[in-house]
Amino acid sequence: MSRPVRFLVCLVVAAIFALPLVAMLVVSFTPREMLFEDGASLWSSDWTTANYTGLFDRFPVGRWFRNALLVAVITTVLSVCVNLLAGFALAKLRFRGRSLVLGVVLATLVVPGQAIMIPQFELVAGLDLIGLFWAVILPSAATALGVFLARQFFVSFPDELLEAARVDGCSTAGAFFRVVLRNARPLIAVMVLIAFMTQWNDFLWPLITLRDPDLYTLPIALRFLQNQYDADYGGVMAGALLSCVPLLVLFVLLQRQFVAGLTRSGIK
Repeated sequence: MSRPVRFLVCLVVAAIFALPLVAMLVVSFTPREMLFEDGASLWSSDWTTANYTGLFDRFPVGRWFRNALLVAVITTVLSVCVNLLAGFALAKLRFRGRSLVLGVVLATLVVPGQAIMIPQFELVAGLDLIGLFWAVILPSAATALGVFLARQFFVSFPDELLEAARVDGCSTAGAFFRVVLRNARPLIAVMVLIAFMTQWNDFLWPLITLRDPDLYTLPIALRFLQNQYDADYGGVMAGALLSCVPLLVLFVLLQRQFVAGLTRSGIK
């Protein structure tokens, strides 16, 4: 295709993906009475910030936002560290049963998360973590997808660089931290985005394990804006838009490394 045609196709696709965000933005600034009288539209004749001010006046949104950010950041750091080490071991270290371990890890990708919630809950309860942030953080400290991405990335890493590091006196751990990680920035960007997005948007598991409303994360908190007979759609859209901000900022900062990391990890 010629460049103008490619540009037009990209523009249409971008518009399709941007439409939900535009609708969410418009509804969040539309007065509640207008939503019930005229219905939602892609452009409002009367703009207001009442949905945002009402959201912060009625609920501790700031606290819920901090809770979600704290849990997502700690989970992301743990997940990236564990997955990097496991992926490097499966790619570059020689030990008996390596293929079996990789097969078992990949097999867990086909198991839905809901199928393991009961044994996972029993394990967390046995550790006396129910009602704490650690009950949400620790089960996500390692993921099969993260291990697979790291392993695929490190398989293509030149063995000559590792041998050169060992000749210079580095141990395996020293070569990993001094040589490998410096060349794994695209992979780290991919793993950070995936881990942070997954934990930030998680609803069901934090709802099960967190019992104190003061510890709720933002996705759970948005449920307070809906009841059996009514819903504050303007407030829901305002809260949803706030919850999208960290993800958008993180993706804008890491988008170039993200694309490079996906390509080098074997996902095209």
